[in-house]
Amino acid sequence: MINKLAPGVEVVYDKDNTVPICHIIRAAYSPGTTEFFTPGSYSQQLGIIKYAKDGYIKPHFHNKVVREVHYTQEVLVIRKGKVKVNLFDHELKPIDHVILNAGDVILLASGGHGFEMLEDSEMLEVKQGPYNGVAADKTHF
Repeated sequence: MINKLAPGVEVVYDKDNTVPICHIIRAAYSPGTTEFFTPGSYSQQLGIIKYAKDGYIKPHFHNKVVREVHYTQEVLVIRKGKVKVNLFDHELKPIDHVILNAGDVILLASGGHGFEMLEDSEMLEVKQGPYNGVAADKTHF
């Protein structure tokens, strides 16, 4: 089930409408202030950070923090083209599909997913590492 939180912000849930499968931020969405779209419990955080001209972020580094990650969450930015994302629940049953266009962003939070390129496409992917190889990191179905 797709839940539209605001024009351009969508969350797809499992069939029981309890578990988020993915979060989608459309290219045209532009909040007035900084906005994060994922709960703090996610191993990937997705947000839009806004600053006015002459804004400033103090130089910094990130402290070493041990985190435990159980499932890989990935963020895809559609750089060009059109992509159909097929979404599956935790029982690997189809839930829905979404069409993403250039500039759209999706965070795949849980469940399964597959992709169909509707046009020549280019995607930027961000996910946790280290990568352990296909056999250890994913199961095809």
